[in-house]
Amino acid sequence: MYGEKMPAADDRPTIKVAAVSWPGVEMEPVATPPGGGGKPARSRRARLLLAGGIVAAVLAGGVGLGAYAYAGDVPRGTTVLGTELGGRSKAEAAQALRAELERRADTLNTPLAVTVGGNKAELKPSDVGLAIDVEATVAAAAEADAHAVSRLVGSRSVEPVVTVDQAKLGAALRKVMGAQGREMTMPAIIWTGTTPKPVYPKPALTIDTDGAAAVVKAGWLAAEPVTVPLVEKWPATTREEVDRIIAELARPAVAAPVTLTTDGGSVTVPPAAIARSLRFSADDAGTLTPKVDVKRLRTALGDRLTKLEVEPQDAGLTISGGKPKVLPSKAGRQVDAAALGPALLAVLPKTEGRTVTAELKPAAPELTEAELAKLGIKERVSTFTTHFTGGLSSPRSQNIVRAAKDVDGALVKPGETFSLNGHTGERGYDQGYKDAPTIVGGKLVPGVGGGVSQFTTTLFNASYYAGLEDVEHKPHSFYFSRYPAVIESTIYWPQLDFKFRNNTPYGVLIDTSYTSSSITVSIWSTKIYDSVKTEYGPRRNITQPKTVYLTPGPSCIAAAGAVGFAQDAYRVIKKDGKVFKREKFSWRYDAEPRFICAPKPGDD
Repeated sequence: MYGEKMPAADDRPTIKVAAVSWPGVEMEPVATPPGGGGKPARSRRARLLLAGGIVAAVLAGGVGLGAYAYAGDVPRGTTVLGTELGGRSKAEAAQALRAELERRADTLNTPLAVTVGGNKAELKPSDVGLAIDVEATVAAAAEADAHAVSRLVGSRSVEPVVTVDQAKLGAALRKVMGAQGREMTMPAIIWTGTTPKPVYPKPALTIDTDGAAAVVKAGWLAAEPVTVPLVEKWPATTREEVDRIIAELARPAVAAPVTLTTDGGSVTVPPAAIARSLRFSADDAGTLTPKVDVKRLRTALGDRLTKLEVEPQDAGLTISGGKPKVLPSKAGRQVDAAALGPALLAVLPKTEGRTVTAELKPAAPELTEAELAKLGIKERVSTFTTHFTGGLSSPRSQNIVRAAKDVDGALVKPGETFSLNGHTGERGYDQGYKDAPTIVGGKLVPGVGGGVSQFTTTLFNASYYAGLEDVEHKPHSFYFSRYPAVIESTIYWPQLDFKFRNNTPYGVLIDTSYTSSSITVSIWSTKIYDSVKTEYGPRRNITQPKTVYLTPGPSCIAAAGAVGFAQDAYRVIKKDGKVFKREKFSWRYDAEPRFICAPKPGDD
């Protein structure tokens, strides 16, 4: 209508704002109402201001909630051992956790009751390295849930990270286990002449160290007694696999000779030489692996190879006039051993085509005079003698001397481990050993190589008094007065071995000598200790022998019997005028029965 004053035109577009909801707040939709009916509508500006204010409040509230939830490195509501660590920095959380551990010190240091098999004992937590790793525990607690609301309203309890020294724990648990356990019998194939004989595997009865560590950690935290079961641990090679190797390799290997050809001529390798050189060794897991030992093959072939090759000679040492004298090295010309072993192993299962071609190559000695001089072998550092009866005509004495000759002049370089079984190999009839009494199944019976335990004990003591590291040895079941108690060792091919490690910076020379009634082993090297002595604890748990009547016959060996007892021996090593090391050796001897080769009185 002309003449009337019209309202100013509003050319802004009409805006529809969707409802914004928040817990506890209701908002009406904001829209331009049709017509003008109904209640007076709020102005669009007021409605927009109200919505904008609520959004701003929500945003501001969100920032505040996030700041609250994410305060500190550790999420709120996080506890460890009942102590609230949430909302703290890692440093503050660590401090709080350490304070809690101080409050629990008496409980955490209380000896832990353990049962291993049927034996019970208590372990001091500090002796096996049981502890709570504070830093690792706080780091675990700081692993936050990414959702802010979870951090705000959630709660969680984090288990502390427990550490343990598995080596110390294993040793402690094995001590508790005691005689309940048993060693694993490794699979093997041994030769009697050209006949392969199986040694079947048997499981160890021992402790699962990883599993034991888990239950000990849990028991320590809960302050509850722990039971550690004994488990069987089997070698990797089974009885069936041993039989298969015998059928498919060992027996065919010695069924016929092998022809070895070179550019210098040919030689026949007879079955006996094959048996001497074909070895079956098990690794620590009990995996049985065949290998042709070319050094043994050369020895078995003897003069057959001398027309084809010249053996190199290592520099060596001999004792002359009470001093070590160097024997010079010499170069040679030999069949390539690295190629010959696998090539020979490949044809041994065959019935035809048993021919191997080998190449003759220049052969340098493994040890030259210059390398020998660097080993620093200049003086005798220990010597030990044991005595035997029967003179050198006795089969037992002959076995002792045979082993001594095999080992005489052996060099052990720094860091190397000497194995008596590994050095002599099988001690059978073919190697010059005789039948003599040996302990099998708790009684004396004739066995090839009987008496070698006396040489083993002599060598063990020589290495012991040289301060060398004991790696493996096992004392006899019965005590024999010709040996020092506890610090002595038996041996049995292939299950029982004697090993020592040269843990010095100098080489070690083993020198052996004998008389008609004694065997002596001396260790030559460079002295690094003032003295090595043995201190004995008292004998305890003494048991008396029983009388056992055996069926008379050639295999029956009478014995006077001996008491059984337990005893500790301490190797005390002094250096620079002070005790450098004190090592404990312990053993329990069974009472040796009084064996009588006669019917039991009163028996018909």
